[in-house]
Amino acid sequence: MPEFPKPWLPPIGGSVVLRWSSHPRCVALARLELRKALADWGLSVLEDSAVLILSELLSNASLHARVTPEQPIETSYFRSSGGLRIEVHDGSPERPKPRTPDPEAPDGRGLLLVEALADEWGVADRAGPGKIIWASLSLQEAADGGPGHG
Repeated sequence: MPEFPKPWLPPIGGSVVLRWSSHPRCVALARLELRKALADWGLSVLEDSAVLILSELLSNASLHARVTPEQPIETSYFRSSGGLRIEVHDGSPERPKPRTPDPEAPDGRGLLLVEALADEWGVADRAGPGKIIWASLSLQEAADGGPGHG
């Protein structure tokens, strides 16, 4: 997992930034907003992977981040000419680490799914407390049936 994102193609007129509480219902609402954005941007081919990645990242933030009215969780979706970038900003300094889950445990597989579905993902510092967890999906990888797309 890279510490900082590799250079990526900048947004080309499409971005959505939303703020959420840690309430579990927010994950479903965030998925709905992402689906709308993908449809508007003509990126529906990325929907299955993008929605699952967002669900995992936002669920982790909801469970582990310190969320207050002054410091909500923030999601950002960016369209670029190469595909999509998803970011989840939270106030916790604790960085996520993929782990080998207990086969009997009902959880612990989220970051393994993100790693399998995203072309790239990582964690970066942000202005103020906390971190940004990001993942990118490529239209080229989707067309080629690459990671997470087929």
